[in-house]
Amino acid sequence: MRRYLKENSLGIVFGLLFLAALVGQAVAGHADFNQQQTADGLPHVTMLRYLTSSDFAVDVAENWQSEYLQFLLFLVLTVWLVQKGSPESKKPEEIGLESDEQQKVGRFATDDSPAWAKVDGFRRVLLSNSLGLVMGAIFVLSWLAQSIAGTVAFNEEQLSQRQDPVSWPAYLAEPDFWNRTLQNWQSEFLAVASMAILSIYLRQRGSPESKPVGSAHSSTGIEG
Repeated sequence: MRRYLKENSLGIVFGLLFLAALVGQAVAGHADFNQQQTADGLPHVTMLRYLTSSDFAVDVAENWQSEYLQFLLFLVLTVWLVQKGSPESKKPEEIGLESDEQQKVGRFATDDSPAWAKVDGFRRVLLSNSLGLVMGAIFVLSWLAQSIAGTVAFNEEQLSQRQDPVSWPAYLAEPDFWNRTLQNWQSEFLAVASMAILSIYLRQRGSPESKPVGSAHSSTGIEG
């Protein structure tokens, strides 16, 4: 058990941090929602009612979709784009999909390579793009969940103000939807750009996301 925890500590810790943050969001969101209910002269709702509400769903989904969009774009764009001096980038001469030998597929696969890396055809193509496909699927599903929950939340607000509700396609053109979406996207894009550029000149000793402390600023694709 101790060995398992050590070898999987990064995933476990981030999983626990995610659950703690989600619980914190639920508690704070529930309190904030009931404060708004009081201000509007409406009764408070229970925690269970809040957790199944469109307000909670849209708040969660809009963050998930932006995170997975960030990962999807980073995975795809770093195949072809580079940032000289950044450990988050490939070396300029390695731009592209790389050779079968570099990727250890087909006749260059090793004994411990995944089975689908050793065969030709659709299975290898699927494995070769599986991470991006899954990240993309989660992004699309999260974005869809955000748009549907957002429509419900928006219409509840419309009805409370004696205004007509809107359809799901109509909500996709509403400023409310794009305000929720773009305020998350801009922060994700800024974070990725900051990591790629700041890691050229700054270091974090011992981290695989940083270059070794003594590496030249111009060193690219080198991790500590």
